[in-house]
Amino acid sequence: MGWGKSSNRHLPARSFIGLSERMIKRVVMIVVLLAVLVMAGGGAWLATSLPLLWPVGDNRIETPDVQKPVKVRRDENGVPHIHAETDTDAYFALGYVHAQDRFWQMEMMRRFGAGRLAEVLGAAALPSDKWMRTLGLYRLAERQAKDLPAPVHAALEAYAKGVNRWLASDMGIRTLELALLRYQPDTWKPADSLLWGKIMALRLGGNWRGEALRAQIAKRIGPEKVAELWPAYPADAPVTIAAADTTLFAGLESLPAWPFGAPMGLLVGSPMGASNVWALAPANSDTGGALLANDPHLGFSAPILWYLAHIDSPGLKLTGATVPGVPFHILGHNKQVAWGITSTQSDIADLFVEKTVEGDGGAYLTPDGSEPFITRDEVIAVKGAAPVPLPIRETRHGPVISDLRPGIKAVIDDDHTVALAATYLQPDDISAAAFYELNRAENWIDFNRALAKFQGPQQNFAYADTAGNIGLVTAGTLPQRSRGEGYVPTAGWTGDTDWTGIVPFAELPKLYKPTNDIIINANNRIVAPDFRHFLGYDWAAPYRAQRIQELLDDNDSRTATGQQRIQRDVRSRMAADLLPLMLVVKTESAINKKAVALLGKWNGVMARSKPEPLIFMAWLLELNRALYADDLGELTSSFLGSRALLVKSILTHRQHWCDDVRTEDAEETCAEILVKSLNNAMKRLSKEFGKDMADWRWGAAHRARFSNPVLGRIPVVDRFVNLEIESDGGNATINRGAMRLNDPVAPFTHIHGAGFRAVYDLKDLKKSRFGLATGQSGNPLSRHYRDQLDNWRRGRMFRISASRGRSSDSAGFILEPAKK
Repeated sequence: MGWGKSSNRHLPARSFIGLSERMIKRVVMIVVLLAVLVMAGGGAWLATSLPLLWPVGDNRIETPDVQKPVKVRRDENGVPHIHAETDTDAYFALGYVHAQDRFWQMEMMRRFGAGRLAEVLGAAALPSDKWMRTLGLYRLAERQAKDLPAPVHAALEAYAKGVNRWLASDMGIRTLELALLRYQPDTWKPADSLLWGKIMALRLGGNWRGEALRAQIAKRIGPEKVAELWPAYPADAPVTIAAADTTLFAGLESLPAWPFGAPMGLLVGSPMGASNVWALAPANSDTGGALLANDPHLGFSAPILWYLAHIDSPGLKLTGATVPGVPFHILGHNKQVAWGITSTQSDIADLFVEKTVEGDGGAYLTPDGSEPFITRDEVIAVKGAAPVPLPIRETRHGPVISDLRPGIKAVIDDDHTVALAATYLQPDDISAAAFYELNRAENWIDFNRALAKFQGPQQNFAYADTAGNIGLVTAGTLPQRSRGEGYVPTAGWTGDTDWTGIVPFAELPKLYKPTNDIIINANNRIVAPDFRHFLGYDWAAPYRAQRIQELLDDNDSRTATGQQRIQRDVRSRMAADLLPLMLVVKTESAINKKAVALLGKWNGVMARSKPEPLIFMAWLLELNRALYADDLGELTSSFLGSRALLVKSILTHRQHWCDDVRTEDAEETCAEILVKSLNNAMKRLSKEFGKDMADWRWGAAHRARFSNPVLGRIPVVDRFVNLEIESDGGNATINRGAMRLNDPVAPFTHIHGAGFRAVYDLKDLKKSRFGLATGQSGNPLSRHYRDQLDNWRRGRMFRISASRGRSSDSAGFILEPAKK
């Protein structure tokens, strides 16, 4: 296990992008040739893939799709400042600059969501395409585009025209990836923009994976022990949760064996979405106004998901984070209101096991008799191969996902299928209208009116305004169930656990003007256990929320700079919680004693320059493995993680888990397991980093990795386009350095965290500050591809004010109405 190495894997025969060994060799030869061309002057050709950087007055672009001239200037950080005389022109310009800087990201997003990757990337992308076609996300987006209010649809149309104006430009290379793959992209459509919301809902609303895993484990070890693997929240957490009740597994024994390895998309093993947000009313702020801090946590890539932009038009005064492909600001502020988002972790998806009618494979059972499957046939085009037909079935609950595995009959008989019910697969979604109105909100009433239109995934929207008010709304569709709480897959033919409706927006959690003048959410439980509606079980451990509260109690944290300092914090309350239980270990080994002594004096700061975080995380990983691998067997890799609440529960009062069930003639104790896991950790660390503990550093193993999804898989090229940097933090720190601990090659690689940070100063919004991982550009040849990486690691931020986009040395262009 190479703990000191990042997970930079090259697939020997075919990579994700479908490149054969022969093609890879050709690509490498092309790269060498390009290097020669650059040295010989060919750099001018490659430079055509970059936006023109002339003084704004010298670069005028005519188009019939704007009504008035639109000025676009880029500041020193590559942030575009769009000044338009109509809102429609502003959306057009945003589409144009998104395409200039990030078109390949946009292209991959829409192809992924539409299930059309194999057309250009080859057969290796077929599993992804089959998954997306089965879910039918693009069909839903097309329907959504037709159902939107006219002003929202007009904004999407104007944005699409801006993208298409750039695509129609004769500028040489559009993107390096398009030059490599040699195809002409389709024109952009409003439905393409709506796909991103569906993809994010799929990503953040994946609680059904937990249902599947609990069902698999229950079949192996029994429902009672499964309930112990998901322990209750600690009583002193910011919000508590009741212990899991084994009655949640009622009826599970009647279901067929769960399909181990059922499809989970491209997100298998990745940390779930997480985020931090907090708001301070003026009473807790030294600025004289409200403060709001937000840093959403998602998987890393190069470029990062977010793209900063400033828009100034009659109806839009926006600064903050956009997503290329989408015309609205997802995070940011206007003239009166700032907002931030965290994931609620709600249960918005369920798995239903359907029973087919005996002798009729085209129908399934319902409480009212049999119904025919809804069927449709899709054909997936594949680069370099014959098209692949894909028959798709749906039930009254949703698409049948068990059909996606050719060998599924080995684990599910012919009499059963599995369907996915999810709020984001429901029709009548007008979430785009929510962001359209949110961007224009002037007060708390407007804010709520906008979010009433938001479907999903369910999110916590924090609020602050220039009048000094703060609030929080949990928005998004939440199902009401006739029985049960979506803890495990259930029998679809009985109707006992069917969804009976959705929770009205007026009954969702809300908080406005709290008496303590503080709002905090770090994916911890959002409501008390006695809340009238069930939200979910999959709350994050309380450590980040507790640490934020601890730091906000310090009077030095009452300024905007203080909020920025909190976002940088890497002290682990998880370590402080677990180490007293782990350091009781009795060991005779000299290296173990030295490790224990270091951890005993450690302050819990997950600093990249220190050995203690590395020792702690290696020990915790081995301790998890020692506690339940004997019980879970081949399911261990799916469950393995830091599991801090579980580890604490076992070491304090569920010590029967310390016994290795594989040894019948002995009963192991937790004291023995602590020694065994520490021994294993020290052996692995010594092998990887040497025997001298003074040479061990957390940063050697914990490197933030931002991979380019296509170019980053090509040998030689990957060294220039994949970005890596040693980083601080861990899974439970405010400055989140999340890892995939079940990765057998690089469990400590930093793959998930805050790609965007913001601190909004509602007393003077021009003083708000922003931070971005990687940079604004998706083009590896641009200086803005990686120019923010070191600033991101250090927690440095910058302002995006209108004046910075008007400076005389700004580069940009003017979009002018075409002359008649």
